[in-house]
Amino acid sequence: MRQRIPEIHSQLSAILVLAVVTSAAWASWLGWDQHRDVQPDGSTTGPYEAWQVIGLVLTLLVPLYWAASRRYVAAAVLGTTAGLTVAASYDWSDDGSGLFMVGVVMVAVGSLVVTAAVTAVIAAVKRPLPGQAR
Repeated sequence: MRQRIPEIHSQLSAILVLAVVTSAAWASWLGWDQHRDVQPDGSTTGPYEAWQVIGLVLTLLVPLYWAASRRYVAAAVLGTTAGLTVAASYDWSDDGSGLFMVGVVMVAVGSLVVTAAVTAVIAAVKRPLPGQAR
């Protein structure tokens, strides 16, 4: 039982670190662009450009790889999902339509599914070969 406490502490610390890093990455990539672009035909796009979202995803691969390669699989999935969900909720909470929670739930579910899949792939690739030291 005593040996499990440091392991649980490490997992919880990793969740917190990943949530903070993920929220900071959201703020860096998406937090500064808050206006919608009006197209010549009157339609609107945005507020984010595709390159911003791609940059966020590529940036998040680094902490996800860090956690998954250290066997913090739950931390990788939960920390990243929590960070994106909190950041989206905060960023979109001023939406006048009241539908921002639909988007937040979509971010939560989508990030949970994608980070679980990516983490599983990373953990499988980083698994030591038989007879190889960990």
